[in-house]
Amino acid sequence: MHAVFIQNPKSIYRDTRGERYHFPNRKLLPRVLETVGDWVVFYQGRRSGGGMGYSCVRKVIAVRPDPNDPTHSFAELDPGSALDFERFVSRAKHSGQLYESTLAPMGGNNQDSVRPLSQADFAAIVNEGLREVPDIEAHPRTGPLHDLAEDQAAFTIDRRVVLTSRAARDAAFGRMVRRAYGGRCAISGLRLRNGGGRAEVQAAHIRPVAHGGPDAVRNGLALSGTLHWMFDRGLIAVAEDHSIMVSHNKVDLETVARLIHPDRRLMLPADPRHHPHPDYLRYHREEIYGRA
Repeated sequence: MHAVFIQNPKSIYRDTRGERYHFPNRKLLPRVLETVGDWVVFYQGRRSGGGMGYSCVRKVIAVRPDPNDPTHSFAELDPGSALDFERFVSRAKHSGQLYESTLAPMGGNNQDSVRPLSQADFAAIVNEGLREVPDIEAHPRTGPLHDLAEDQAAFTIDRRVVLTSRAARDAAFGRMVRRAYGGRCAISGLRLRNGGGRAEVQAAHIRPVAHGGPDAVRNGLALSGTLHWMFDRGLIAVAEDHSIMVSHNKVDLETVARLIHPDRRLMLPADPRHHPHPDYLRYHREEIYGRA
């Protein structure tokens, strides 16, 4: 069964981003058990500070009791299944109709933190969330992106392909990360463009996909090709204070001076919600950089 899980950055629950969803057993346990093996959509509410709507999709793989509190349980999520939506999906469509057709306009079960979702409603939310936003261009006609949100043409996608295809997920992840960083390399500070005006920066996974890393903007860095190669091989990393760490026994000072911005600090996205998550940066330092 598909469902909506409500999750806010500031929460009383002990969620682990992209891995576990904490919830009270009373009323919710039967619903969550029905989602095992299926995809769920995450929704952020008023307390998120960033607007109400649907932000990403993930797959539930198990439900386990909370060992410290018998009144609560954890929904275990497949970390590698997480995929951010290219478009943040508001509660209602342009027509004013709610995406969750079973919700009342006000009141009712609107505040339930886990809500069942029909196949049709799930398809509508995911179709809109994964609707491609064109990549950054050097000389756009109407701004940094051609926003097609107002295009009323019919649009459908094969969700099975986008949710499970590595190529499709990589393409969506790349567009989202490049937009978040404005087409600028987060370590060199350069904004390089190819002959067609496209941003040359690549989207690097901080926690690699092979290690269960999600396709989420907060697990991404926009990097030039060389720095992406160095980051993936653990020659460079990002410290807790966002300073750049370099394996000097493998990278000479001349290379550092040529490739890394003199400030030696990560250049963050303008939107704090897109800043790299500390857990992913720590994983890279400990498991990739620390073992290189």
